[in-house]
Amino acid sequence: MPSSVELNDIKSVTGDPVCKELFNSSVLITGATGLIGSFFIKCLIELNKTQNANIKIYALVRNRQKAEKIFGNEVTLVVGDIVNAKPFDFDVNYIFHGASITSSKDMVNKPVDTIDIAFKGTENMLNAAREQKNLKAFVYLSSLEVYGVTPPELKIITENDYGYIDQLNVRSSYSLGKRMVECLCASFASQYGVPVKIVRLTQTFGPGVAYSDGRVFADFARCVIENRDIILHTKGETVRNYCYLSDAVTALITVAAKGKIAEAYNVANENSDISIYDMAQMLCSFYPEKNIKTVIEDNGNAAAMGYNPTVKIKLGTQKLRELGWEAKVGLESMFKNLIEDMSYSRGK
Repeated sequence: MPSSVELNDIKSVTGDPVCKELFNSSVLITGATGLIGSFFIKCLIELNKTQNANIKIYALVRNRQKAEKIFGNEVTLVVGDIVNAKPFDFDVNYIFHGASITSSKDMVNKPVDTIDIAFKGTENMLNAAREQKNLKAFVYLSSLEVYGVTPPELKIITENDYGYIDQLNVRSSYSLGKRMVECLCASFASQYGVPVKIVRLTQTFGPGVAYSDGRVFADFARCVIENRDIILHTKGETVRNYCYLSDAVTALITVAAKGKIAEAYNVANENSDISIYDMAQMLCSFYPEKNIKTVIEDNGNAAAMGYNPTVKIKLGTQKLRELGWEAKVGLESMFKNLIEDMSYSRGK
């Protein structure tokens, strides 16, 4: 059974009018058992059940058993590795390409795999998209990491602002992989007419985050749940804004339906910017009964642990908001919902 948080969030998405853009269409999602992909598919399933949306759902997955456990028999599973994906024998109207390595440790320990999955996997998907007869949009899920370390005088980062990325740092396998793939997407749009649209997601979380997830938001949530002090291995000076899962999914649909081909759109809650340190402090203050505190243990080995250089980046979303999208879930609700859902999954 899904948590009450997940059920409420699915209801929030399926109640958004933008979902009607996908009615009576066929949709392929890669990275389908990941956080965003699985939640997106659950929303599509619910649309079919409650609104007769008539959406044909295809999910590209590596593990059939895992996918069947999540989705039951409500979707058509396409089993394969994204890097070696074979041509599809079916037509779709929308492709949402989200398959990617997301673990910072893997980006450091398996940088070649990180690049291969990004570039070769996306090239395979773009070539498959070329063969589609009625494709309306190919939406590539990119990342705020394409911006790198941006100039400090830029208070808000638009889609045209770029900073520095050290190409000899293996952790850059992810951020530079995303940059190169964005160029590949634009190139397929230019040379072959593939209707590619790019979303640059900030860190996104919500129901479905695995209890063992190694990203900072999940680590902090576990500390709260387990009554442990929050240990920082840096000074926590990085600042970014965040996005809630349900808001991210409505953004994907909005860009698919209304975005311009070969253009990118930032996806974030503009009012959620906070430093890592202040985030830790915020969570401690939310749960005074836990009696936990923030402790800094900076060993100067952040790069080896998979951490990015310190950045202060606030994504601006005016371009996306002009399409009619808005973020609905604030930072406090994001974390309280995350902690409630992770507590539920831990107890199952």
